Amino acid sequence: MAKWVFKSVFVCFLDLSTLLKMDIKCCGILISLMFVWTGLVIGPVVTVLISVGNSAVVIGLWPAHLIWTYYCVAKTKRLGWVLKIALLVSLPVPLILWPIVANIGSLLGGIGYGFFAPLIATFEAIGESITCKIYHCFTDGCISTLKRSCTVVRDFTDFCFHSYFSYMDELSEEIYPDEKPIEVKLSKLPSCILVSLLAIPVDVPLITALALWKSPFMLFRGWKRLLEDLIGREGPFLETVCVPFAGLAIFLWPLAVVGSVVASFFSSFALALYSGVVVHQEDSFRMGLAYILAAISIFDEYTNDLLDMREGSCFMRPKYRRNMISSGGLDSKKLIEQRKEKEKEGSHSLKLVSHGSRTLKQAIQQYTPMQVWGWLFKSCEVNGRILLREGFIDVKDIEECIVKGDCKKLGIKLPAWSILQCLLASAQSDSLGLLISDEVELTKSNWPKDKVFEWFLAPLLVIKEQIKTLQLGEDEEISLRKLIMCYKNERPEEWDNTGFPSTDTVRRAQLQAVIRRLQGIVGSFSRVPTFRRRFKNLVKVLYLEAIQTGLIAETDGGSSKAGNRNRHQCAKGDKNNTDDDGEQNEQSSRDGDSIV
Repeated sequence: MAKWVFKSVFVCFLDLSTLLKMDIKCCGILISLMFVWTGLVIGPVVTVLISVGNSAVVIGLWPAHLIWTYYCVAKTKRLGWVLKIALLVSLPVPLILWPIVANIGSLLGGIGYGFFAPLIATFEAIGESITCKIYHCFTDGCISTLKRSCTVVRDFTDFCFHSYFSYMDELSEEIYPDEKPIEVKLSKLPSCILVSLLAIPVDVPLITALALWKSPFMLFRGWKRLLEDLIGREGPFLETVCVPFAGLAIFLWPLAVVGSVVASFFSSFALALYSGVVVHQEDSFRMGLAYILAAISIFDEYTNDLLDMREGSCFMRPKYRRNMISSGGLDSKKLIEQRKEKEKEGSHSLKLVSHGSRTLKQAIQQYTPMQVWGWLFKSCEVNGRILLREGFIDVKDIEECIVKGDCKKLGIKLPAWSILQCLLASAQSDSLGLLISDEVELTKSNWPKDKVFEWFLAPLLVIKEQIKTLQLGEDEEISLRKLIMCYKNERPEEWDNTGFPSTDTVRRAQLQAVIRRLQGIVGSFSRVPTFRRRFKNLVKVLYLEAIQTGLIAETDGGSSKAGNRNRHQCAKGDKNNTDDDGEQNEQSSRDGDSIV
């Protein structure tokens, strides 16, 4: 195995030396100098920026987080009295650990980012179009890494200052009359605690022992896969720029194996403590004891699938849910037969994926989260310009977002309208997914394989089918522009004097429910750290657009006049709007459909 590893590293240096047009010895010296440059010069500066900046934010906001967290938990009606008291008593533990964990994480993240980010950028300087490659190997990525480190601190500040308080405000909001608070029954607590205490000495040692037992398999299977990719120039070795780092991954793979064993040890505590949750949910002490044994089987089966080992588990899996089919590990023939049938159906596609077929990768282009994120903001920019010209965006909202930083209203309504435009276009075209643009269709086969994005994209497909069944007319789609931007859309009666074409209260309630759900989805991903920074940049673009179109004058009077014009546009009836500007609105709506 060591011979193969050294051979793979030799091939990596050979590829890089061919691009740099120098011998392997000089190439090795150059790489060593680049490691020293990034590790001793750029890395420490980036580490100080990220660690000191994030630590200052955490320590400075910690008193506010402490006070506001206690206030919101004490005020909320979403939690029952028992659970609320338990949280108030246990809150000091996470609140005290938060600065420690955040500071250590910022330090480690700053070290890793400051070292690898400029190093990756230097290897991008060896392309065919670069003339002085050696010079760019040392200069590229330095300034950009320093700028991005400042961006990291800014996004972290937005999360701590805006997103966290937004979560707490949502927790303390009033609940609906038919909504029941989350409560923990005192009669079940003794059995829950007892089962959890019994689970820790059973699950933690056995799961850790399983992780240690399978770590050699993970080590050699990982090396085998990396060497196969190296020989076939697949996976991380597909791009020449990534070849040195892929070679480094062969050396660092044992660290990944050690990290997985440590992660398994800590995750075993979570699996053990979940037995108490099972007792509370199923109201059965016996079900909790059954889960203690089932957790070992679940972990064993999951790791077998991950390492491509034998199916199932040799440990028994008793029934720990009332509506669950009991499974006895390898004795469950029905489960194995079902898996074999699934493998036969998708054996061809699984084979292509496992072997990293280039043909399959070219046929199915996998989009990244950053691409989808970029499409959303591009759509908000296009639709924002249209809505601003038509008077559906109040200029005062733009000014408040820039001056005061209050983007809550505009930051929800504009993305919700942009996503609604995408859903309308997708429903009209009978698309299987979402029509992001005229050339791009986002489906389950090509959207980002990221759990967070699946949480947001999967509900949008459901809403698209709901819109498709409603079969909206063109006049209704045009009216929705004003309704989503200028109204709260909480009751069907709000649309009585808006000129909405349909008088069916059920249809209105369905559309308002769609709008509220879209606004809820937007409210969720508006708490993502990068959202606020990118949306404020978008608002600055709209502000410049308002100045160029004359909606904002240099004097305060002109700005007030523009604001009155916007409010008048939102207040007047849709009938006059469609009579005077119907053709223009329809054309603008179609222009906005080209992106998201």
